[in-house]
Amino acid sequence: MSEARSPTVRRRELGALLRRLRTEKRLTVEQAADRLLFSMSKLSRMETGHGVATPRDIRDLCDLYGVTDGAQRDHMMNLAAEAKRQAWWQSYDLGYATYAGLEAEAVSISAFQSSVVHGLLQTAEYARAGHEGAMPLLNPDQIELQIEAKLTRQRILTREDPPRFNVVLDEAALHRVIGGRQVMAAQLTKILDMAALRNVTVQVLPYEVGAHPAVESNFTILQLPDPTPGVVFVEGLIGSTYLERDDDLIRYQMIFRKLESIALSPQGSLDVIRRFLHEYKGSLQAAWEFQICTSGCRRYSQRNCG
Repeated sequence: MSEARSPTVRRRELGALLRRLRTEKRLTVEQAADRLLFSMSKLSRMETGHGVATPRDIRDLCDLYGVTDGAQRDHMMNLAAEAKRQAWWQSYDLGYATYAGLEAEAVSISAFQSSVVHGLLQTAEYARAGHEGAMPLLNPDQIELQIEAKLTRQRILTREDPPRFNVVLDEAALHRVIGGRQVMAAQLTKILDMAALRNVTVQVLPYEVGAHPAVESNFTILQLPDPTPGVVFVEGLIGSTYLERDDDLIRYQMIFRKLESIALSPQGSLDVIRRFLHEYKGSLQAAWEFQICTSGCRRYSQRNCG
């Protein structure tokens, strides 16, 4: 996976800069767009990082906002050029392409999962079983592409300058047998392996804590390089939402700190995961021995079972 700068983050960085320059001139979006003969939606999309600015757009905006410093103008031109580049995830037709672009350059990732393992920790088999139980059901080729993209995303955790990844998993994620016990055993083994990385912390939120601020919720907080604002990614059955207001970011950061405080310690969490892993492996061994036993009974006699 290329570690080139994310075009998604470049658009957001440029948008934040354009918004700051406009507000410093005490212009509304409508006033600025009117002076440049832009539509309000075009300027708004550029400021929110959803639209791509052309070199002419940057030139005209710099003139309007009084940006005369050559280095600053060049920086804005470079951001606009990098925002147009093709990124690796764009070839996968991901439903969460914006998220992938933000995650690729995050300096820290804080996530809570209420019922399944976070995507950055999933094995291919666990991910495949999840897709096979989803609606609408993708065809096998589409599922394999989604899995390939997920495994490619995971490389950010082992790159030279990885983000800090803190994840809180509800205990339900350990109980829910996705793909069968063998898949779950491999999945928990991978979580333990990933938790051994210096930049990864896994905590388990036990059932016994009862009600908590994120019941029935899944969210990921992405802290991005300055001066790009952070974002909260909230997942649900009706779709995904990106929360970008400072108030939302602060609120979810407070919620995540609360979850960390009531979850098991990192070491205690790993002990619980090992216990579940032992149980999954034990049930697999018992099932294998039962299969051998019943096979022998059919072949020889009932008393061979002891």
